[in-house]
Amino acid sequence: MAEPATATQAAAPVVALLKDELDIVIPTIRNLDFLEMWRPFFQPYHLIIVQDGDPSKTIKVPEGFDYELYNRNDINRILGPKASCISFKDSACRCFGYMVSKKKYIFTIDDDCFVAKDPSGKAINALEQHIKNLLSPSTPFFFNTLYDPFREGANFVRGYPFSLREGVPTAASHGLWLNIPDYDAPTQLVKPLERNTRYVDVVLTIPKGTLFPMCGMNLAFNRELIGPAMYFGLMGDGQPIGRYDDMWAGWCTKVICDHLGLGVKTGLPYIFHSKASNPFVNLRKEYKGIYWQEEIIPFFQQAVLPKDCTTVQKCYIELAKQVKEKLSKVDPYFDNQADAMVTWIEAWDELNPTGPVPNGKAA
Repeated sequence: MAEPATATQAAAPVVALLKDELDIVIPTIRNLDFLEMWRPFFQPYHLIIVQDGDPSKTIKVPEGFDYELYNRNDINRILGPKASCISFKDSACRCFGYMVSKKKYIFTIDDDCFVAKDPSGKAINALEQHIKNLLSPSTPFFFNTLYDPFREGANFVRGYPFSLREGVPTAASHGLWLNIPDYDAPTQLVKPLERNTRYVDVVLTIPKGTLFPMCGMNLAFNRELIGPAMYFGLMGDGQPIGRYDDMWAGWCTKVICDHLGLGVKTGLPYIFHSKASNPFVNLRKEYKGIYWQEEIIPFFQQAVLPKDCTTVQKCYIELAKQVKEKLSKVDPYFDNQADAMVTWIEAWDELNPTGPVPNGKAA
């Protein structure tokens, strides 16, 4: 079974890329001892910690990190009535950190994720790889059989149109995990001992028109390009569903990226996921989503955004309108979800008053 890298193995000096342009967002209900392993890679960056659950509980952060910590009382104070769009008792609360950040890039990670090792035994600087992904173009309009042509040692293959070789800006970088796989509850129940030990040295652009199940435990994105679409929805306390927060954000983000001519990459980097959540608890959270997704996914596959949707905010408001029109018949929950999507954009614009986030060419 794969093992996480030790602190000594992770201690090799690295260049602090984008240290003034990137925030690390961490949702948590516990002390953040896991940061000790990440110290060599994370310490140069500013952390935004979103404390879930009981706001009277004290969360301890190891010394030496530059951070700000928000709990539910802070969220209510800052957003007022609009705080209703931020989930409670669910890791979806992390998106509050995206909203209050003022940096160009965001990296978000769960507190049960540790430094992984590549096949040679070298500690993987996940953040550095995400930055490489975000700073290189994506190729969503024509698949390159050598995967990412912008990686060192790769290029465009014969027959790849020269008119598409410039690529498009990369809006999101979706990383993977060793050890505990990101499975749904039914798969966890039938494969309780399964572990992912397979390291695949690949980065690829997800093609235009293709959705994917986004996992929020190892994710980076360009906040200026796609931030307002990274809303993790209404989940957890008081809601009939959980554990679909990151996937909802991924479906919305991908539809909007396809419309605006932006790219999403997946593959490297890997992190070491250390703790399997309880499959019976997960089943209770997921069970409605498991059958709802059979209608949700076709909805997103068929979603078309008008040409006058030229900003992320306009795209997201239009998606909210379509959610209300087409998914409310599945369950009244989607009425509330659509309203929360609009509230999220209103709150985003209040805290980020520079105006709508501009993007690439609409499809």
